[in-house]
Amino acid sequence: MYKNLRWKLLATFVVVLWFLVFGMYPILAQRYGLPIPEKLAEKRLKLGLDLQGGVHLVLRVQTDDALRLETDMSSERLREELRNQNLTVSAIAPTSVREFSVEGVPGDRDAEFRRVADEQVGTIFDRVSGAGGRYLFRMKPNIEVRTRQDSVTQALQTIERRVNALGVSEPIVAPHGSAGDQILVQLPGVTDVNRAKEIIRSTALLELKIAEDGPYPTREAVAQNHGGAVPSDMEVISGVDETVEGGAGTAYYLVRRVAAVTGRDLRTARPTLDENNRPAVAFSLDRDGARKFATVTGANVGRRLAIILDNRVQLAPVIEERIPSGDVRITGTFTQQEISDIVLLLKSGALPASLTYLEERSVGPTLGADSIRAGVLASLGGLTLVALFMLVYYRLSGINAMLSVVLNLVILLGFMANVEAVMTLPGVAGFILTIGMGVDSNVLIFERIKEELATQKGVRQAVAAGFDRVFLTILDTHIASLISAGFLFQFGTGPIRGFATTLFFGLLSNVFTAVFVSRTLFEIVLSRRAVAKLSI
Repeated sequence: MYKNLRWKLLATFVVVLWFLVFGMYPILAQRYGLPIPEKLAEKRLKLGLDLQGGVHLVLRVQTDDALRLETDMSSERLREELRNQNLTVSAIAPTSVREFSVEGVPGDRDAEFRRVADEQVGTIFDRVSGAGGRYLFRMKPNIEVRTRQDSVTQALQTIERRVNALGVSEPIVAPHGSAGDQILVQLPGVTDVNRAKEIIRSTALLELKIAEDGPYPTREAVAQNHGGAVPSDMEVISGVDETVEGGAGTAYYLVRRVAAVTGRDLRTARPTLDENNRPAVAFSLDRDGARKFATVTGANVGRRLAIILDNRVQLAPVIEERIPSGDVRITGTFTQQEISDIVLLLKSGALPASLTYLEERSVGPTLGADSIRAGVLASLGGLTLVALFMLVYYRLSGINAMLSVVLNLVILLGFMANVEAVMTLPGVAGFILTIGMGVDSNVLIFERIKEELATQKGVRQAVAAGFDRVFLTILDTHIASLISAGFLFQFGTGPIRGFATTLFFGLLSNVFTAVFVSRTLFEIVLSRRAVAKLSI
């Protein structure tokens, strides 16, 4: 019966030691200032927002911005193609975020216009004919739905890249609510909340546009110099006035609506210094971006190239010659921190739409420390009361149960540290529940052993029969609980998922300790001497 006891004991020792190293040592080392190897430091148990402190944000993606951008780009693309075809219309203008109109289509070239329109925007917009050479282009319903969904998905991925670049430990970036346009962001341990919010929210839209005219001191001066109205294919953008020392002034530039190169063509960005040893941002374009950049600079020698970040001209140098390399540099009155943030934003990509904050909640580290203290006291208090009960009711066998429960908790902590799970306040509740599950399993086993002893079986036979006959019951209940934990994790929100995570690993460790470790402890005692009566 006990021929495999040595291997059982060795397996128990190895498993417990493994999880003890990963689960308990980093906690004790951090508490008492002991050295922690790099591998253990990476794997140590991480605390969630409610225990460590930080910031909790709920953001809404303004999906109308994505529709508006698609509408503007499509209308401008149609305008450019009509100009290339020498087909003149009176006006092309957006009428809503999902519609734009074309007026003054010549009657003798109506068929040609419809052909060009179908080629350029026919896959995205439905064309509705009107009277007097007027057409309305309305975004197709399936395109609208897809554009809104894609904007939320892209915003979520962009935000995740940004918060990861901030170095936040275990951030949570996930869809939130049933509306489909909200994002939950939790940043444990963040102290500079305003900087984190600004980086998350900043659109970081990079555009390189040809400046047709400027700089001007006022927006009105731009219109006056062009007959009192800005051309429909142009727009006025404010920016840095390079004529003022230090770039403190504001100037206005008349630029083309369609960008020659955008942030989508960006390959990489890095901080650097300009010729005056001031902080600057250098970025390189990919192959297509470099080709477009070379073409537009070659065709516009002598004009200004407006480098626009988030709808503000940061720099507008004169193009002196064709630039084939695709290497660009942004200079200005930036601090080193601002340069680092700009690089971070450019590398993480531009947001497809603006964001608004629906909810902001800060959790102080003091509250987290109080939560940890309360959780530890609750765990120790529960464990002490359970230990007293087991020792009183089951006498010496209660020691076996308590060793099993303690090892269960050690393995649970090691599990969570090894898979880099996050311990949250609801997770502490799951931790305490694990104590109850461990006791429950041992009670089932002990009561079954008592029933076997009542049939006048020997101690060894009663212990073996008790474990064998309870095993399927324990396995059945734990599998059912694991399924429940899986559903809680899949469909629950943050707090529910934290509880489900601890519950899941607690169930796995409890099966091992209650069935394998507890039985091994009994066999160790019974193998040393003949026991006529079991203290249970």
